[in-house]
Amino acid sequence: MSDNKYQLFLHYYSEWIKTYKEGAIRDVTLNKYRMTKVWLERLIPDLEVWQLNRVTYQQLLNDYAQLHERQTTMDFHHQLKAAILDAVDEGYIEKDPTRKIVIKGKPPRVKKSKYLNQFELQKLLFSLSLPQNISWEWLILLVAKTGMRFSEVLALTPKDFDFKHQIISVNKTWDYKGVKGFMPTKNITSNRKIQIDWQTVNQFSELIKGLPESDPIFVQGRIFNSTVNNALARYCEKTKIPIISIHGLRHTHASLLFYSGVSIASVARRLGHASMATTQKTYLHIISELEIQDVDLVMRSIAKLT
Repeated sequence: MSDNKYQLFLHYYSEWIKTYKEGAIRDVTLNKYRMTKVWLERLIPDLEVWQLNRVTYQQLLNDYAQLHERQTTMDFHHQLKAAILDAVDEGYIEKDPTRKIVIKGKPPRVKKSKYLNQFELQKLLFSLSLPQNISWEWLILLVAKTGMRFSEVLALTPKDFDFKHQIISVNKTWDYKGVKGFMPTKNITSNRKIQIDWQTVNQFSELIKGLPESDPIFVQGRIFNSTVNNALARYCEKTKIPIISIHGLRHTHASLLFYSGVSIASVARRLGHASMATTQKTYLHIISELEIQDVDLVMRSIAKLT
């Protein structure tokens, strides 16, 4: 990496990405850093490294925040901060310009529903037109019943189904955003076995009979997330329930498990989360609601003691 503090910051950042990020992080994360570089080209094309101070950095964040929500601006800041601190360590910048910065942003948009309740999910599944061959309807059903990630369900092959023991093995993903085919799972704990019900066993044992053992059952050419989400949206509109995404079905699966009394540890394992902390953070609103119900249950139990 060049030691010239008078180089353009966007050039420094570009070289920093190549040195420290390429080959070390997943492509989807790397693309976020590259997108940040595109915004640097747009917002500070002429700013040199040594000119980066608290004022110029705060102005950069303010300009970015005019077009983005606060959380997106926070992500933008985090993707820049590590590179800036390296520039400070290397002596290109005198003081850390990221100290005491203020994160701003546009008001958040009205969020779509993230998950369905049990009644809405039952309406959705009842409305699915399930043909005799593989279709998006079958993918929707399987995600609803397993909570698998979209990339995980796309990577399923016939040999991943153990119908005798009612198990689906998740051990890979499908690169639907690129052309690499099978890819590793998101993390080590994403490699897991998911228990399925007998109805799903009977349906899929017939559905995938005779298919090549090692070929992904849902992949026929290039797959787009929007295609499946659009198919799901049509069913949501048809049944007059909130429109959610395929990922929303994963949230729905988890929320129904919680409301049924399944422990955080079990939900975390079934979803393939890296830790229970991830599960707690993602479903904090549900867990908090259930804790309130638990307080009532505890008090009723204590009241019975004599």
